[in-house]
Amino acid sequence: MTDHSHLSRPVAVPARRVSRMGRMGVLAAGVAGRMAVDGVRQLGQGVRPVPRDLLLTPDNMRRIADELARMRGAAMKVGQLVSMDTGDVLPPALADIMARLRADADFMPPRQLRDVLDAAWGPGWRARFDHFDVRPIAAASIGQVHAARLPDGTALAIKVQYPGIARSIDSDVANIGRLIRLSGLMPAGFDLGPYLDEARAQLHEEADYVVEARHLEHFADLLRDDPRFVVPALHAPLSTDKVLAMTFVPSDPIETLTTASQESRDAAAHALCTLVLRELFEFGIMQTDPNFANYRYDADTGRIVLLDFGATRAVPPGLAQDFRALMRAGMSGTRADVDLRLAAMGLVPETLSAAFRSRIADMTMMVFDTVRHAPFLDLRTSDLSRRLQHAGEALARDGFVPPPVPMDLLFVQRKLAGMFLLATRLGARVPVADVLAPYLEAE
Repeated sequence: MTDHSHLSRPVAVPARRVSRMGRMGVLAAGVAGRMAVDGVRQLGQGVRPVPRDLLLTPDNMRRIADELARMRGAAMKVGQLVSMDTGDVLPPALADIMARLRADADFMPPRQLRDVLDAAWGPGWRARFDHFDVRPIAAASIGQVHAARLPDGTALAIKVQYPGIARSIDSDVANIGRLIRLSGLMPAGFDLGPYLDEARAQLHEEADYVVEARHLEHFADLLRDDPRFVVPALHAPLSTDKVLAMTFVPSDPIETLTTASQESRDAAAHALCTLVLRELFEFGIMQTDPNFANYRYDADTGRIVLLDFGATRAVPPGLAQDFRALMRAGMSGTRADVDLRLAAMGLVPETLSAAFRSRIADMTMMVFDTVRHAPFLDLRTSDLSRRLQHAGEALARDGFVPPPVPMDLLFVQRKLAGMFLLATRLGARVPVADVLAPYLEAE
């Protein structure tokens, strides 16, 4: 029996653009009204209200997150991007507002699901299955996943896109951008526009399941001979631009490894770190969403199941070469070369003050110094993540405004950071120098 207890509740997805814009307007008005009431109350108590503090109340944070979870689509996806710990470009306070969006979304009621599948497969589609579970086994920002079984016994996982999501992307991203700006949490001078433009472009591609199907088949082929991973096989006869059917692979959340043996945790982290380096330096293509839900574990075989290839993008050869040069410089301990590489990649442009450039280089060297001098990065005891967080918070307090970062670089950086966080969550020991060595030697 499938366990659905982790899911939220059945709530119809607002499918029409006018309806979605109206809900965003009601949300903004409700939050603004609550801020006004709280501000008047504080004035009455002789306290001068601070707009930022008025916004970041538990009631407002819950209201915003709940509404974005109900709308799903781009609104929820941008919220997830904001709330990820991997490569944040926005302040932690705003990430807190979106924290709920890391969990499963509400899901479509059966009637709305039936209408979507009638449109994709035609009426009478149930006759094509021996069993189809109308309650999803997972629900996220763009679609929800259902377990099904064909008459020949083949088990499938079927991802069904929410209605109206693709049409709503542009307006949803614009509205969530307005909400972020309204928050007053953005550092003065920070240009949010390029990030919203990139989110919009990525979401349009993620909403095309024909494209994702190609990525799924590509990664299945790339990893065909790697026994550490399994990629579900595409079931083309039931796949469309709004429905993606693939084989169902029994597995558990990757976090279940936290109670496994140290050897199993180390092996999984080693495999995942190697995979991201292969994506960067060998494949030239990367699945750029490090959400933990995209990785599952088959305890019977010890293999890692890879899911969700909607956020796959090509890695420009020049960027891979830049990362190789930066890693070489860092692993050799050559601070001057690291400074040059960071500037050339656009991570610390000349427009930054010398003091800020130096502190960012210090943080970079903090990473390399940690992994260079030990046979294993022991993430059970390492304080590297805490030290980096403290250094980043100090930069923000001192007025650092994140410079525009090339988007390809941002996505690779986000994936690398995501694998570090996942290995930390698993409490793994990773021989970083040994893992890097083959790729730093290659040209």
